[in-house]
Amino acid sequence: MQTIKIKKGQEAEVISYIKNRTESDLTKIDEQVREILKTVAQEGDKALLAYNKKFDGADQDNLRITEDEIQKAYDSVEDDYKTALIQAAKQIREFHEKQLEKTWTWQKTPDILLGQLVNPVDSAGVYIPGGKAAYPSSVLMNIIPAKIAGVKRIVMVTPPLKDGSVNPYILAAAKIAGADEAFAVGGAQSIAALAYGTESISPVSKIAGPGNIYVARAKKMVYGVVDIDMIAGPSEICILGDETADPAFVAADMLSQAEHDEMAATFFVTTSADVAVKVEKEVYAQLAKLERKEIAGASIRDNAMIVLVEDLDSLFEVSNEIAPEHLEVLLPNPQNYLAKIRHAGAIFLGAYSPEPLGDYMAGPNHTLPTGGTAKFASPLGVYDYQKKSSIIYYQKEALSKEKDAIITIAQKEGLTAHANAVAIRFEK
Repeated sequence: MQTIKIKKGQEAEVISYIKNRTESDLTKIDEQVREILKTVAQEGDKALLAYNKKFDGADQDNLRITEDEIQKAYDSVEDDYKTALIQAAKQIREFHEKQLEKTWTWQKTPDILLGQLVNPVDSAGVYIPGGKAAYPSSVLMNIIPAKIAGVKRIVMVTPPLKDGSVNPYILAAAKIAGADEAFAVGGAQSIAALAYGTESISPVSKIAGPGNIYVARAKKMVYGVVDIDMIAGPSEICILGDETADPAFVAADMLSQAEHDEMAATFFVTTSADVAVKVEKEVYAQLAKLERKEIAGASIRDNAMIVLVEDLDSLFEVSNEIAPEHLEVLLPNPQNYLAKIRHAGAIFLGAYSPEPLGDYMAGPNHTLPTGGTAKFASPLGVYDYQKKSSIIYYQKEALSKEKDAIITIAQKEGLTAHANAVAIRFEK
């Protein structure tokens, strides 16, 4: 774990110390992904089955997961798990219902009506990871907002196990969330299927959900054929604290992200050198007890950082430069500092709002911008599954008042047909 000191006014320099935040050489991966996309587009289900066998070891003859299989999986999982998922789904639904955008109109004058028509996308594909860890919570986070938006067809894809089946906890979550279709296929090949369609999988309008680098690159390549939510990278957390921060809490929260994968990035930014030393000791003490200590250990070794700053203003300037996926504010009266936060995917205020609360239960979405993209991107939400159309209605008298200005602009742009389309309405 690296510790650095940043002087006031030099907060932007923290970026030069952060490893793996810029895009590395992805030439070989991109070549593989392009070949997969091309093959699926040409060969359909045959390619999907072949890739399932090659990448997941699954020898199967059918991609579709039936309603009966989903019900059996739901019945097979523990009751307390189902109860927890149902509770989480309720709170996710309550939060996201507040994001729903609605059609509106504005009667600007008696003869001018303007507005915005809001509609859901017709169909959405949701990718659910199944690699180093399966995330049923992501099923809820990606499907429930689409349901609230009114998407008529929601298709879930997730990698198969070696016997061709799918993790039953993922299927249980799919039933609770309300997936309309589900298929046992993962990786870049599933993104190709959702974008281009195959014999079994009809194409969708939008693809959402996190995945590995192959999934991320595939989503980027099919954008334009379909819409996508974001290009998700490794998970990350930035924790802000002063001398009052509990080192055990900070260490636990850093490790909660480090255990995702070796590339996960964790930052503790503090005004207290004493707390910084205690946090580092606590990280290694807790790390030794983790089941996923090899993964978390690699993340801490390569991508963890403690940043010492001079004051609270610098604390937030460093945070805004990092623009983290998850930001925890472990300061007294943390609500008082919201105005200082410009860039973060999700903000957790106070010692008893740990990041896993947002992952599973609080309600806000846990599909978040990573790698500094919180400077311009937002969490997944209902609005991602909605699209908008402008409404314009002018009566003749209203158009007559603006026709000369329209004609003038059109002529200056050399678009005489535009000018004529207005002028012709007043020739007789």
